[in-house]
Amino acid sequence: MNENVIDVLIYIYENYMGNEDNIPHDQILLEEELSQAGFPSTEIQKAFDWLDDLARNQITMSQNLAATPSMRMLTPQEEQRLDIDARGLLLTLEQSGLLDKTSRELVIERAMALDEEQFNSEDIKWIILLVLMNQPGKESAFAQIEEMIYNRPTDRLH
Repeated sequence: MNENVIDVLIYIYENYMGNEDNIPHDQILLEEELSQAGFPSTEIQKAFDWLDDLARNQITMSQNLAATPSMRMLTPQEEQRLDIDARGLLLTLEQSGLLDKTSRELVIERAMALDEEQFNSEDIKWIILLVLMNQPGKESAFAQIEEMIYNRPTDRLH
């Protein structure tokens, strides 16, 4: 059985987000389908709330961070919950220009909104994908993150 919100979000993305024709137009129908797929109703509701908050926070954060030059330091709670690989991924993606400061803040904020004790780089990739999905002008970054998720190299060359 799938047990956490990230699993629900991944399932929604993989089964509905890419194909507009398959999305149930009624939230109740979508909840029923997710329940039949094995997700607990509490996790389904948390996933819907998470997506609603993402939509609200995208507008607020983009307005608040637009002209704020700053350096980002993680709080102790963020450091504890984002493992070293997840923090490194965020830094690398920001330095490469795939994430801007608004997207970075949304990713961190959305991660902290989940009940997980710790996030690894794979979890963060999915959160990044969901954050970038509906941000205008981020189509290229979205495609690159999607490529990272689905086409992982099996061996790294050093």
